[in-house]
Amino acid sequence: MAGSDPQPKKATPQRPAINAPRKPLQVMHISRKPEEEIINEESSEKEFSEQPKDRRFAEKVLAPKEISYLKKAPEQQNSIGKDSSDDFQSETMEDLLRSENNTNYKNNIEAFDDQNIFEQKSRTVDEFDFDEDEFLAALEENQPIGTTGEIAKGSVIAVESDGIYVDIGGKAPGFMPKNECGLGVITNLKERFPKGLKVEVLVTREQNADGMVTISCRALELRKSWDKVQNLAKEGKVIRVKINGFNRGGVTCDFEGLRGFIPRSQLEDGENHQSLVSKTISTAFLEVNPERRKLVLSEKKAAIASRFSELEIGQLIEGEILTIKPYGFFVDLRGVSGLLHHSMVTNGSMRSLREVFQPGESIKALITDLDPSRGRIGLNTALLEGPPGELITDKTKVMEEANERAIKARNSLNKEKVDPQKEKEDINLSS
Repeated sequence: MAGSDPQPKKATPQRPAINAPRKPLQVMHISRKPEEEIINEESSEKEFSEQPKDRRFAEKVLAPKEISYLKKAPEQQNSIGKDSSDDFQSETMEDLLRSENNTNYKNNIEAFDDQNIFEQKSRTVDEFDFDEDEFLAALEENQPIGTTGEIAKGSVIAVESDGIYVDIGGKAPGFMPKNECGLGVITNLKERFPKGLKVEVLVTREQNADGMVTISCRALELRKSWDKVQNLAKEGKVIRVKINGFNRGGVTCDFEGLRGFIPRSQLEDGENHQSLVSKTISTAFLEVNPERRKLVLSEKKAAIASRFSELEIGQLIEGEILTIKPYGFFVDLRGVSGLLHHSMVTNGSMRSLREVFQPGESIKALITDLDPSRGRIGLNTALLEGPPGELITDKTKVMEEANERAIKARNSLNKEKVDPQKEKEDINLSS
């Protein structure tokens, strides 16, 4: 349309500058409440704050609740409105607070009960629940076995080249090294300790982290040997030993698996002691010390001990006066010496011991005390007297009738032994 006029261009609005500050939006608040209502509300709030606490709570909390009840259906208004209005009006502020606390307490109890029910359901009684007696029995069964020095019994369960394993009832078997399997040398362990063999052992080392203890048959046998030797020494017994070696100080021997030593001074033929090797001689105990593993014997003391074995209390014995001491006479009793104390010579009064006996004189006396371990023999001649002092006035008659008088004196000695025992029995019965 060549003849039409061109349309005018629209004016483009100016773009605002990029860094130009923006004006904040202005919002106008229009209050629809009349000024009178605002004044009334302020006055009512002031009056409300001046009211008592109970009344404020009723108007502030209970009134809105009643309004909400009124808004419900007419059928619910009659049933709810009457009950609630009567209850709320009759309750005081203290009752309401108490009811609120009670509801919190009930909620806590319900939560605690729910937790107990959950724990009871999750925990059930099983085989690991038991009473006190069963608990103590279980402790005893699981108590560690194998205290050092304890004697245990068990059976062989395995034999190795370096030792054997013994079941002694512990968490793990006990191990006994080859050199602890017994006294002497053991060449074949399987023949000496077949499987199932019942053995008695001594615990020498307590259990390690694996529960295994170290045990020994040799240590147990040595302990028993020392106990036996101590008892023999107390009784003053004489033993027979075989000499297996010698040195400058004496000879050596073995007894019950223990190594003993006999000094040259305690041998009958000490100058030629090397000739005693492989010979068997009688010996007595001089020193027994298990802690130091010391066993000393004597051939000379054995002769005395053998002589003691022939003696007994109440026996009439004949001897010879060796020496006179201020406290009495020493009497030779064919290899052993006895003491006749001055208080045991006579029942009469004497001015001097030489008034009764002289050195080298033969006498007869009763044995009243006998101590083999200490080598002591106590003698008595006063028991052979008739009237007191008869031994001084008529010594020959006393010695000639000594055998008959000894029988009477022996009976009196036996009676003296029995009477104290009866007194002890009577005291025990009365107590």
